[in-house]
Parts: sequence; structure tokens; C-alpha cells
Amino acid sequence: MENTKTAAQLELMQKAGYLAARCHREVALRLAPGVTTVEIDQFVENWLLQQGATAEQKGYYGYPYATCASVNQVVCHGFPSAKPLKSGDLVTIDFVVNYKGWLADMAWTYGIGHIQPEAKRLMQQTLHALRYAAKLATPGRPVGDIAAAIGRMGRDAGYGVVTALVGHGIGQSIHEPPEIPNDGWPGRGPNLEEGMVITLEPIFTLGTSGDVILGADGWSVATCDGSWGAHFEHTVAVTADGPRILTCLPFTLGGRNNSSGTLG
Repeated sequence: MENTKTAAQLELMQKAGYLAARCHREVALRLAPGVTTVEIDQFVENWLLQQGATAEQKGYYGYPYATCASVNQVVCHGFPSAKPLKSGDLVTIDFVVNYKGWLADMAWTYGIGHIQPEAKRLMQQTLHALRYAAKLATPGRPVGDIAAAIGRMGRDAGYGVVTALVGHGIGQSIHEPPEIPNDGWPGRGPNLEEGMVITLEPIFTLGTSGDVILGADGWSVATCDGSWGAHFEHTVAVTADGPRILTCLPFTLGGRNNSSGTLG
């Protein structure tokens, strides 16, 4: 299949993923009440340039920023803003790293200051779904198995599951086959193959429907009912030795006044 990568190509994607994870660690240290997501966007773009990488989504179909910054009821593709973040906010920072032509995609939801228990639980359950789904990314596995697991975990926790947005293959392009839905039926869809690289990105909401609407900017996606969401994403290689998360570092985030948890 077109999406399969050689060992050398996987190593370049691993380096891109390592930079993505390192950059998220730096973002976590900077997020706090009063900080703006425009400031975070500028930091990410400059930091990646200093590492010999670039932010791939800037200019992608005309997208004007290096990052997506989605706050509270905006669950994906939000524009960075000059509005200061407040204690209690949830913000998802999502960006794609280009290192020598090869990409890695990572999104993380951060709690700003002192967040409410229900928001913290939402983050924890969404991250749990991502980690569980990543364990299923093995050769021969139908993508429907992963989709069904994500959807079941969201519904069982009492959350809305956003199905309008999906995970996807990735390589030298941001979106490659196959699509990895956030809900589905076991045994359905194409089988994963050794050498594929995919993104997994569950999005759960505090509402129950998961229905979303596209904003007037043509990019931002928000819940129809105004409920807040959480979105976590890793880039995962499918290997004979099991799933290999390319956007993971073995550290615990300890940023100032954020409740982001372990990045991995």
C-alpha cells in the first residue's frame, strides 16, 4: 500500500515525532492564565525552525498559522487568538512537524490553571482511549477494530464522541490512507500493514451527541451544544514488533499552573 514506509523513512518520521513531543513539552511549560495562543503559535513556529524543522500545516490549503489552538467548545482546528487564556480553560494545541520532508502529527489538550473535576476526567478518559487505541495498531488489524474501541470507550464514559473528524495515514503528506474513524464496527475497513504510519486522535466532549459545526472562518470545529471537548493525538508506526508511538517522550509534564498530565 502507498502508505507503507521503509526503515530509513520511519527513522526520519521518528525524528519528526521526537521534535513534536519535545515542542509540546516546551508548550506545556509556557501555558498559563494570561498567555495567548498567538504567543504559543509564534513560539512553536520559531522553536521548530531552530531545530531544522518547519510547521507543516502553515499554508496547508491556505491555513494561516503554525498551530491549531482550540479552546473549550472548539474541539479542533481553532485559530490561535490574542485573547488571554483563563484559569479553568481547556486548550488543545495541534501541529504537524516537517523534518527533512517527513511528517509527524501530535495534538494535546492542556488544562489551564485550576480546572474543574469533570474537565480533568474528560481529559483523562480521552487520553486513556488514545493509549488503548495505540496498542491495537498491529499488522493485520482492521481499522474498524480501533474505531469501535475508541467509540465504545467514549460512550461508556458518558461522553459525546466526535465522529466528523478522523485519524489518518501520514508520511510526506499530512493526510494519507487509511482513515481511522473515532467510531465504527469491529472487523470493518482495510487492514493495517507493517510499515504503515497512522495518526490516532479521539475527541470526546462533555455533551452526549458529539455533533459539531464548522465555524465562520472555514476551519474551526465546535460542538453544537456548546459542551467542552478534549482531543489527544499520536503518530503511530505499525511494525512487526508492535505499535511504535513516534510522538512520545518518557517524561511527566510539570508546567506552571497547567494540568496536562503525562505526555506519552
